Amino acid sequence: MNPAPADSPLPAEPDRPSPRTWTRTRWLTLIVLVFALHVALLYAFGARKQITPRPVIHAPSLRMAEASDELLALDDPTLFALPHARDFAGGGLQLRAVSPPQFGWTEPLRWLPLPTNELGAVFDRFMQTYRSPSTEFPDGFAASLRPPAPTNAPELAVEPALPEESTLRITGELAQRLPTLPRLPSLPYHDVIAPSRVQVLVDSSGQVVSAVLLPSDNAVEAAGRADVGDTNALNIARGLRFTPASGLAFGELVFRWHTVPEPATNAPAVRP
Repeated sequence: MNPAPADSPLPAEPDRPSPRTWTRTRWLTLIVLVFALHVALLYAFGARKQITPRPVIHAPSLRMAEASDELLALDDPTLFALPHARDFAGGGLQLRAVSPPQFGWTEPLRWLPLPTNELGAVFDRFMQTYRSPSTEFPDGFAASLRPPAPTNAPELAVEPALPEESTLRITGELAQRLPTLPRLPSLPYHDVIAPSRVQVLVDSSGQVVSAVLLPSDNAVEAAGRADVGDTNALNIARGLRFTPASGLAFGELVFRWHTVPEPATNAPAVRP
């Protein structure tokens, strides 16, 4: 045999059949057929008996307990502390019913007799011993059988509305530490002056360290204040000398001013 040339074509192989693959539609159709076959078998060979409920046996139930139940007797706190009809010695124990005592009043009413023959006897004896005032006193004299009722009138300390002279009143810790009260002048003013109140601070030697003018207590007193009264009150308060004592002390000075008419400065003009 002659060798085939190197560039000669090879003989073609015969075509082989390709393997067949299942599509999704085939798979779904198979599953539906198997499911339908399963349902048909169940329907054909299944039991058609009516379902009846099974009777309940040995189930818990509730009922009302009686008074003689042993479980209720266990809740009695006197079961083991006091004699009881249900304890170990209850067979020979005899309990006697005790009735409560009667506390109602059962005695019948006893009416007191009425002594009709003694009615007015006390009044008759009084009238026999009583003497009228007209038999002891002459005619026209009225005897007073009752003493006059005592009357008590309260004593009111009424201060004069307008002071006759200027005065000074000291309150607080310094009330008894001023040996002599200074003589206050009468201030020339055309109207009444409201009291001036000054608070002072005094040291241990008795000298005034501080003097402060206090405000008025009400609007009426504040309207009657005058500079001439407050100025004189501060000047007099700073010049006071108190008795020495230990430590600082506060006090309040109340000046009540007496006013006099102001002198005339200019004579009235005379018309021709």
